[in-house]
Amino acid sequence: MPSTEAFTLTAHDVHRRFHLADKELHVLKGLNLEVAPAETVFLCGKSGAGKTTLLYVLGGLERPSQGDVQVRGQSLYHCTPKQRSLLRNQAMGFVFQHYFLLPELTALENVMLPAMIGGKQAAKRAEGLLDRVGLGDRLQHLPTELSGGEQQRVAIARALINDPGILFADEPTGNLDATTGGGVIDMLLSVVAENRKTLIVVTHDTGLAERGDRKLVLQEGLLVE
Repeated sequence: MPSTEAFTLTAHDVHRRFHLADKELHVLKGLNLEVAPAETVFLCGKSGAGKTTLLYVLGGLERPSQGDVQVRGQSLYHCTPKQRSLLRNQAMGFVFQHYFLLPELTALENVMLPAMIGGKQAAKRAEGLLDRVGLGDRLQHLPTELSGGEQQRVAIARALINDPGILFADEPTGNLDATTGGGVIDMLLSVVAENRKTLIVVTHDTGLAERGDRKLVLQEGLLVE
């Protein structure tokens, strides 16, 4: 068996339980996963199956009830919160369904923000990324001046600003019509392939999921291929 360092991401015996009133909801039940460098993996499953919960655990955004996740051989949950935040900032990028752009910042400033948090000057890189996603002429536009598809392209550029090894996308086309969503996915897959990034996408669209290297289905708390 390869060492964990041979994979961009590994998850071992991951459980996630939620306590609601006097009931326990066991969403993830001893899940194991290995994702190779530059691999594109789509996560599918029924509504409420816990796909977003899984993505958040894999991305260091939500602590599992049991088990661990490693990114490039480094533990996400056997470390301090500060170390986990640093690892997220340096090694991961996130694209969400609702974009989460700051409304008072321009497209350029939104893209630069993760780099600025890390103390980097990244204006030229941000401009290049926006140009790559087709928004080179929209640098100074506020989110309210952009369409939904354009806002998601800004979010993709923002996710790439720190040159992360792995991108997580949670229903990235969920707020877009089929045509616009298809264009956004085309762009995301193209940029990821060009830069040899690992990509993990949550989607309810089983047809879309066929475009990855691997499709996994979350079923009864475990992943099935």
